[in-house]
Amino acid sequence: MLKIDSHTHILPRVMPKWSEKFGYGGFIHLEVSRPGYANMMRDDQFFREIASNCWDAEERIEEYGKAGVQVQVVSTIPVMFSYWAKAQHAADMARFLNDHIATLVSDHPRHYVGLCSVPMQDPELAIQVLEEAAAQGHKGVQIGSNINGMNLGDARFFPFYEACERLGMALFIHPWDMMGKSDMERYWLPWLVGMPAETSRAACSMIFAGVLDKYPGLRVMFSHAGGSFLPTLGRIRHGHACRPDLVAVDNPEPPDSYLGKFWVDSITHDERLLKYILEMQGAERICMGTDYPFPLGDLEFGQFMESMDLSEDALKQLFAGATLSWLGMAASDFE
Repeated sequence: MLKIDSHTHILPRVMPKWSEKFGYGGFIHLEVSRPGYANMMRDDQFFREIASNCWDAEERIEEYGKAGVQVQVVSTIPVMFSYWAKAQHAADMARFLNDHIATLVSDHPRHYVGLCSVPMQDPELAIQVLEEAAAQGHKGVQIGSNINGMNLGDARFFPFYEACERLGMALFIHPWDMMGKSDMERYWLPWLVGMPAETSRAACSMIFAGVLDKYPGLRVMFSHAGGSFLPTLGRIRHGHACRPDLVAVDNPEPPDSYLGKFWVDSITHDERLLKYILEMQGAERICMGTDYPFPLGDLEFGQFMESMDLSEDALKQLFAGATLSWLGMAASDFE
């Protein structure tokens, strides 16, 4: 069975010190910490330690092979978005990251699919970088759940969505810059509570703004199984119905009418929740994903789905079919 991991992250092992290059701080760079590891540093502040499987293409292929997974869809780590930076500098960084991923895909076309990065703080420039990445062979683009506090349903982003639709670029929404982060640093709450809420924020804002109706060819996937959007859809639907004066101001269509019109990944860590999402979305709209190589991800590569007594057809969709349709690709692309 073909297996594709729709949600993985990668970095170049060697990057410029962006703060020195651009003349101001706040950017991430890498410093060697110990053999096989590096520290992600924001200027002189420690952010996270990463291992060699965050940059070593061959090591990743070997590890995936042991799990029976042939293909990885790779995107940068969201902290690299740098939407807060000057737009041209964020574009320079995005191009550097996109070049790295394009080379990776070119060197290993049977094992990697690339998602690019763009400077969303300047939608016009983002479209320019998106077009360049499409020409390089990227199959989609990863963006954050908000852009410097602006919701993804903001009309200023509509030309970008039109460009994604026109270019056939899949759109991957990943939570970042979590709302309320400064109020809940303890207990890792930004990652445990803020990330699911951020993904629901993105889904609600795009649906309520009518983005999926304006751009029906836009192929959108929300990470982490859609965050808290699908588990709380009953409340969201009820709010839309009982207070249309507040919620339905731009789109009268009920939010649950969009089920099956977007994709989510499978990262639930819970068979019961995945069964619920399968009932709502269908296997054709759920892509096996892991968030590899980070510990909060599913580092057993979807193994739990194979013990859920699902049909062979459902498993084929979960492990490859849904991702292929989201990316606009075919299984033969990896033969």
